[in-house]
Amino acid sequence: MPTGLALLVCALTALAPITALPAQDTPKRQTASSPQPAKAKPQQRRPSKTAKAQPAPSVKKPAIAGIPLESSAQTQAWAEDAAQRLQLDPIWLKNTLSQAKRLPSVERFVLPPSSPTAKNWAAYRARFIEPTRIRAGLRFWQTHRSALERAEREYGVPASLIVGIIGVETLYGQNTGNFRILDALATLTFHFPGAHPRATARQAFFQSELEQFLLLTSRSGADPLAIRGSYAGAMGLPQFMPSSWAKFAVDFDGDGRIDLFGSPQDAIGSVANYFKAFDWRPGMPTHYPVVLTPGQTDMDSLLAPDILPTFSVANFVSKGAVLSGAALQHTGPLALIELLNGPDAPSYVAGSENFYAITRYNWSSYYAMAVIDLAEAVAREMQYSR
Repeated sequence: MPTGLALLVCALTALAPITALPAQDTPKRQTASSPQPAKAKPQQRRPSKTAKAQPAPSVKKPAIAGIPLESSAQTQAWAEDAAQRLQLDPIWLKNTLSQAKRLPSVERFVLPPSSPTAKNWAAYRARFIEPTRIRAGLRFWQTHRSALERAEREYGVPASLIVGIIGVETLYGQNTGNFRILDALATLTFHFPGAHPRATARQAFFQSELEQFLLLTSRSGADPLAIRGSYAGAMGLPQFMPSSWAKFAVDFDGDGRIDLFGSPQDAIGSVANYFKAFDWRPGMPTHYPVVLTPGQTDMDSLLAPDILPTFSVANFVSKGAVLSGAALQHTGPLALIELLNGPDAPSYVAGSENFYAITRYNWSSYYAMAVIDLAEAVAREMQYSR
């Protein structure tokens, strides 16, 4: 796995905020994000000092094989335009792009499955809430307790949530991906599959991420051919897309550089900063139990806003959803979160604005609940270990 990568993130052209993961509410997880709704307007927080450049590390495992990226009139015109817009050396940019590979496997991975399987929360949950990941989460928390506690103090984001995110994303750095980021992003910029139902929007998204990746590597001196990550271009322990690295990554260990591959402290601080930017509310529960009675609950109205918190407690209850205890004292809006269980009855919770904040990392209620449940499971182990 790559370690020790440091990217310069000062003086970058700001792009629209992009999350690390996709808008697919399915058990089959991807890593390209969807556009953010108008409601999400994060405030950019930059590191307190300029991050120093460091050469990209060598990687023991071979990168995913591909074929040379065709140098067409389209790619040449794009390179010339991008170099001018981004104020990059056109010779460096063209030379870099000439070494990119087209990855047919990446083109297949971004397509929706031809035969979608039924969503199953119980099966999805079992992939993440299992002994190996919980034990790894406990070790990660014990090893980095000081950084996690400091992140919670400074950003208001619970240590358990940060542990949950990194655990679901990469199993605490064990699975950060082995696709060359340049290859993945170039493939999805110039060869995005037209069969995708949202091909135009997706291709534009990956083009913006390729541009941001080129900015990061050019201005840091890092080798763009050496950096590895997911098939969709996500990097490091927290699987940040290049634009998220530029906007939200922080030098949390204070060594003068930002390293989301080799510095768990930087990854911890960056995840916390990300959630603060997306309006995490300290002390607010992520969700509450809810009881629904068939025939007495207005399910159509409650499910219409999807995962966006919309209903006051009074309005939520007036539509037949039964809340109790602390949920009745909740002061913000709620959403009815539906988790399908294949052939079995769905599961439901009342999601708060903090539940919604987790879905800004990956637009999926299944993902958010897996992060929450892993966070709670590791937190219980921490209590037992004391």
